[in-house]
Amino acid sequence: MKIVFWGTPKYSAENLITIVNAGYKVIAVVTQPDRKRNRGKKLSPSAVKQAAIDFGIPVYTTQSISKDQNTKKTLSNLNADIYIVVAFGQILPKEILDQPKLGCWNSHASLLPAWRGAAPIQWSLLNEDSQTGICIMSMEEGLDTGPVIKQESTKIYDTDNLEILTNRLSNISSNLLVKVLKTIEKTN
Repeated sequence: MKIVFWGTPKYSAENLITIVNAGYKVIAVVTQPDRKRNRGKKLSPSAVKQAAIDFGIPVYTTQSISKDQNTKKTLSNLNADIYIVVAFGQILPKEILDQPKLGCWNSHASLLPAWRGAAPIQWSLLNEDSQTGICIMSMEEGLDTGPVIKQESTKIYDTDNLEILTNRLSNISSNLLVKVLKTIEKTN
């Protein structure tokens, strides 16, 4: 199964690393362009780009996938079986969603329908939710609206902060994605 992985922050990179270490063939990574980070304001790659480089996986960056015809065409020519999306930071247009024969699958860091869209972990903490979790869903054109095929919840503890909860959810997401990939592989 040929996978194209879409993601940007460290949270996503942990998912990419787990998928590769589980033996899956990631043929390309799509991420946000390098940005100025840290005190020196030096251009730095996203955590996902750095992980892909470390594994020798080709990387494509795009400011706007909906407008980037070159990247769309390049990805189409890869003939990937499946796209896995984890905190990429852009909405994928229909022509991208339609490319892989096994579809596009998103790991979202909330128990949907709660906290669709950006910053679900932050919203869970700010609203003092008692639990949150990960939903793996088939992607549609809407924002986090596809059918959920697998989910796992976790309690939010009084001692949790953004870093602790983010790390726990990244770990849950990574493991769920590997389970989902195994299921998809068996049924196709």
